[in-house]
Amino acid sequence: MFSAAGASLVLPFLPMLPSQILLNNLLYDAGQLTIPTDHVDPEQLRAPSHWDIAFIRRFMLFFGPVSSLFDFLTFAVMIEVFHAGADLFRSGWFVESLATQALVVFAIRTRRVPFYRSRPSRPLLVSALGVVAVGVALPMSPLAGPLGFRSLPLGLVLALALMVVVYLVLIEGAKHVFYTRADARAALPPVRHRTLRHRIQRRAGRFSHSGPLRPR
Repeated sequence: MFSAAGASLVLPFLPMLPSQILLNNLLYDAGQLTIPTDHVDPEQLRAPSHWDIAFIRRFMLFFGPVSSLFDFLTFAVMIEVFHAGADLFRSGWFVESLATQALVVFAIRTRRVPFYRSRPSRPLLVSALGVVAVGVALPMSPLAGPLGFRSLPLGLVLALALMVVVYLVLIEGAKHVFYTRADARAALPPVRHRTLRHRIQRRAGRFSHSGPLRPR
């Protein structure tokens, strides 16, 4: 949505039609339905996991801009190199967006190197690759016209494939940096925050009597 908002500021047309955004989300969600079948790394099963909102926020702010960066790179390639009009632009971004978000799950599902040291389940692999295949095929199918797509030239298909590969490699490098910082943060002693109530109770403690009261 951030990429769509940024693109609409400089393009004379909508970067993606509302129906195409809904279709993109539908295909992506369908491909992720097999996540419960996925394999879990042994170190993640040693102790129960807890929701850490601060960790999730840092994760979003760290990896989110990387995705938008590649969206804008895709925009530049389609406009400057392939001189894409509205239909070609929407078709190219639909394919790139669906491919990156469907395939990045293999990187973020584990702290290890995916496929080499951490293999996903077969249903997850098949569903994610199947969704990407459907996304690539739609602009070249008879449904392209009603959906507002058009067939992609071979050069653009190869350029998009290269950018998706570079994106996944960059995510792997960013993942290493992110978890190295997260481990360093976890090794630090917790920061103690003194609240106003704590300070009041500490000062009042000087005038309190801890021993037994004696009658006068």
